Parts: sequence; structure tokens; C-alpha cells
Amino acid sequence: MNNRTRNLVMALVIAASTLLSSQGMTQTNPLWTQEKVKNYLPHMTVPEVGAFLDKSDMVIIPVGALEQHGNHLPIGTDFINGVERCKLIAQERDILVAPVLMVGQSPYHMGFAGSVSLKAETIIDVHLQAVESLIHHGFKRFIIMNSHGGNRAITTLLVDQINQTTAGVAVSFGEAVRPFMEPSTVAPSKVLDRHGGTSETSNSLYLMPSLVDIDAAVTAELTLPDHLHDMLPDVVAGDPTALQLFLAEGLKAEETGKRTSSVEMSTTGVWSERDPKEGTAARGEDQMRRTIDAAVKFIDRWNALAGSP
Repeated sequence: MNNRTRNLVMALVIAASTLLSSQGMTQTNPLWTQEKVKNYLPHMTVPEVGAFLDKSDMVIIPVGALEQHGNHLPIGTDFINGVERCKLIAQERDILVAPVLMVGQSPYHMGFAGSVSLKAETIIDVHLQAVESLIHHGFKRFIIMNSHGGNRAITTLLVDQINQTTAGVAVSFGEAVRPFMEPSTVAPSKVLDRHGGTSETSNSLYLMPSLVDIDAAVTAELTLPDHLHDMLPDVVAGDPTALQLFLAEGLKAEETGKRTSSVEMSTTGVWSERDPKEGTAARGEDQMRRTIDAAVKFIDRWNALAGSP
């Protein structure tokens, strides 16, 4: 090999090494796993939002929570599941998905590490300011999706305040889709099965399967105040008065003295007498299919009544 050839080979080796080194230095975030989702505001650019407004002025806002969900579901269950439901709806119809807050009202879960709670007035104020921002850009119609039971009164007032104090028009997701919901084929539970139980576990197995640690799920040991325990048969049977009174007193902060915070009533934080392992992704898929179908029918009806495309 003459000197000229040797120098050429050395130059090629150096160039290849430099290229490999450069590629290694520009490697992107190894934790990044998200794909761009249509109609999801955090993923959209300014031109995309402008183009969206040419088609629709409707927004759906999930109102969730960061709170304990037993040993098997993540702290962000309510927020993540709410956002994912909204995303699925937004693939079927042009509605902007605009999450505003991760945190909701959860003072009764503060006995378990990781739970975060905000005051009702804070949650309402932040959402109202966000809605006013969206109205400023041209959005007019809002669907408020409550994805955490403890936010029910908050989201009811939020809908009212949007209608009373802004140029926007708002409805509650639950009330809006109820007339369009197909009946569930799942037989009603014969025992208490609420927070973190088989239904929420099923929905999570469908909506965010990689975040469910089903092997860690265990049946909670419940210790309810005697009079609430005595109500259980009527609550499970669907007696509306018993259910109203049960929920009015159950799951309340330790400071209230009601002895019904999650840490006072449940060994795991789950409010269910059933094993969460009974939850299935198939059940969650059925629930989401019926929910999305109902949402699409409501959106179509609202568009028709509003004279929108």
C-alpha cells in the first residue's frame, strides 16, 4: 500500500469515526414514547389550532385528580383515563382535547402517600381562566368531563359559571351522553365495588395497560362506621336515598371527624369488597366503546342544533 492509498484509508476511518461519534451525541431522549395525537391541544402547533377552528369551535376538558388508587393503579389514574377517553372521542369527531389541571379535590385520600388535593375554588378559578383563554382564540362550546367522583359538585358549578360569566356555552359530559348510552351487559356487583375496584381497574387495563400492576392488586379489608356498613345492602341494591346518604358521608377528609377517609376505611385505599384482579381489559373496552359512541351521538346532535358542520 503506497502512501497515497494509506492516507486515503486513514481519512475514511477518521470520517467514519467522526460520523458515528456525531450520531451518538445527537441521540434523542430515550424515554420519549409519545406519538402525535390528532386534536390534542398539547401536541398541536399554532397553524393546526387555526385550521381546527375552521372546522369546529368545540372543546372537551377532562377534570381529573392525582390520588391514591390502591397498590395496583397509578396516582394519575383519574387524570390519565380522562385524557385518554377524550382523545378517543376526538378521533371520531372534531373536538379539541384541552386538559388544564392534573389535580382535583381529594382531601380524603391524603392518608396515602402521593395524593395531592386542591381546594374547590382553586380548581374552578383555574379552569375558568383557561376557558376564557380558549374563548379569546375563538372556541365557544365546552364539554366538561368529570373523571373523578370527588369533582362532581365542582364540575357542576364550573359548567354553570362558564354559562353565567363567559361568552361560552358549557355542558356536563355525564349528563350530555346519558340519553345516548347503551345499557351495560355487565351484571351489577352484589357487593360494594367503587374507587379502585373492578370497574376502574377494567377501564385502566384498556386505556393505559402499561401502567397497571395487576399482580400487586389485593382485596382490601374495609372498616366502615357501623351505620354506613348497615346501609351497604341498600346501597348495592341501588336504593337512591341510601346511596345519596352513603356518599354524602363516605370518603370525607379525616379532619371532618366522620371516620370515612380512605385510610380509615380501607387497608389499601381501594373502596371495594371485590378483588381488583377480577377487572378485565375486555370489560373496559366495552365501557369505552359505549361511552365514545354516546359522546359521538351527542356531539352530532349539538352540531345539528347549533347549525355547525
